[in-house]
Amino acid sequence: MPTELVAALDIGGTKIAGALVDRRGGILVRARRPTPAREDGETVMRAVEEVLAELAAAPRWASVRAVGIGSAGPVDAARGVVSPVNIPGWRDYPLVERVRRASGGRPVTLVGDGVAMTAAEHWRGAARGHDNALCLVVSTGVGGGLVLDGKLHTGPTGNAGHIGHVSVDLDGDPCACGSRGCVERIAGGPHIARRALDNGWRPGPDGDVSAAAVAAAAHAGDPVALAAFERAARALAAGIAATAALVELDIAVVGGGVAGAGGVLFAPLRRSLREYATLSFVRDLTVVPALAGTDAGLLGAAAAAGGPDREPAAPAA
Repeated sequence: MPTELVAALDIGGTKIAGALVDRRGGILVRARRPTPAREDGETVMRAVEEVLAELAAAPRWASVRAVGIGSAGPVDAARGVVSPVNIPGWRDYPLVERVRRASGGRPVTLVGDGVAMTAAEHWRGAARGHDNALCLVVSTGVGGGLVLDGKLHTGPTGNAGHIGHVSVDLDGDPCACGSRGCVERIAGGPHIARRALDNGWRPGPDGDVSAAAVAAAAHAGDPVALAAFERAARALAAGIAATAALVELDIAVVGGGVAGAGGVLFAPLRRSLREYATLSFVRDLTVVPALAGTDAGLLGAAAAAGGPDREPAAPAA
């Protein structure tokens, strides 16, 4: 009998990616479309349907038993709807029902993109073999997800572990979510860049004012760029330590574009974590870079839908 597969969708503001994924995390077929994020909701859905149709044209489609979706959020898994901040045409959009119809009535599981990344890291990445983990996506925003007692903990709506909107500065700047001093408002890529610019950092001749450009300047020793990453790292450390104090964690895994800064983020992050995570039951918490890479969204969507082998995962070497 052919191996059962899961169809995975990774939906963001830039791209809609799809894949057929086997039980060991092998990606057998891929499809991709740009997200028409500024168009109406039905136009966006047509792009999703095109991705599914391309997957359905593959000979292995008959072996697909379920569909997993990792979507930019907010999502509401209990209702099967999504309202991604970066896709204005989708507000309380019934994505689960539409994908169920487009996939021939197969069961559909929806999670937020941070939860999907967490599922991928626990299945095939840096959190493999750990029973209690927090995984973070640090990019334009800051998302996350939790593994507790060896299982993905999605919460009722699929948003559990959203560390980006934990407040770590009671008198901090207003956040887009409506709160103040959130981790995302300090550690998100655009906010790192804005902090550096406000404190005197200037881009090179190419005019690049992204967080990646600030990271490059930090690697070159620019003190303002280093200070911007130091501040972001402290915010992340405070959020991680608070989460660990609540639920007890073995490991925190950090991925996303900002994590690509490497040592200029991870060195102050680990140093700050030692200052914040001081209780005996959180003191041994480690922080490591993510390993699942650009396929994390697809692998995580597949894992959330029940894709992994049920054999216990071995710790990563």
